[in-house]
Amino acid sequence: MSGRPLLVALVLVAAIAVASSLRAQERGASPNLLRFCPGLGIPCVEITREAYDRGHEQFRQSCGFCHGPTAAGGNGGPNLIFSAVIRQDNQGADITKLIHEGRPDKGMPVIPLTPTQIADIVAYLKARVAEVDKTSGLRPARDYDLKKLLTGDAELGKAYFNGAGQCATCHSPTGDLKGIATRYPPIELQARLMYPPGVREQATVTDAGGRQFTGELLQQDAFDVTIRTADGVQRSWPSRSVKIETTDRLAKHLELLSKHTNADMHNLFAYLSTLR
Repeated sequence: MSGRPLLVALVLVAAIAVASSLRAQERGASPNLLRFCPGLGIPCVEITREAYDRGHEQFRQSCGFCHGPTAAGGNGGPNLIFSAVIRQDNQGADITKLIHEGRPDKGMPVIPLTPTQIADIVAYLKARVAEVDKTSGLRPARDYDLKKLLTGDAELGKAYFNGAGQCATCHSPTGDLKGIATRYPPIELQARLMYPPGVREQATVTDAGGRQFTGELLQQDAFDVTIRTADGVQRSWPSRSVKIETTDRLAKHLELLSKHTNADMHNLFAYLSTLR
């Protein structure tokens, strides 16, 4: 009988250790590291408490009047937690562009902030999205019913795609968009319609001999430039030895944001949903 209390004690110690380990995993290796893991295959977001608080304070001062102190909406500004721009902008480039240029047509002014202040806001917003997704049942499921999203006309969407929408100038239903409706869940396809993630800039490199090479820009810094050409080959040069011209392949998407009507976007989504 004397061994039973010892066994119970060992079990309790093990349980406490496991619980402590899970709590440490949730907040990160350090108590100062916040870690938000929404699940469903969505990457975790890690941020220090200082960075979170610093970004929160900067956001509250610069953006909180319109978007609310926690980015959940405020005085005429939309809720940024469920914004496709915020959710799809993994590197923060689109958020930075919006802060630098504003959206005068939507009533958003240019906000004069330093790169460090903008980086703090970007980090805070990404953390807020993950934080809300982790604790809220409002996150749209990946298997969200397509019928609830299909409110447009596919034929009108096809006409807009090939005409006024200018989509056909870059995309093809038998090329890059072939089978797109089977590659992404409906809710993700809808978000990618206007904010395609992971699209790299295109670069044309002219070497000292005048030869030109065009492809995806993989790296560019003061030392080297690397591209991936259409045949999948990576090529690199010392930056100072070549001429480099880059093209933002998402510039047209951003330009058209203010031109698409809600009906246009619903019709386009309905058309894309037929590409199986």
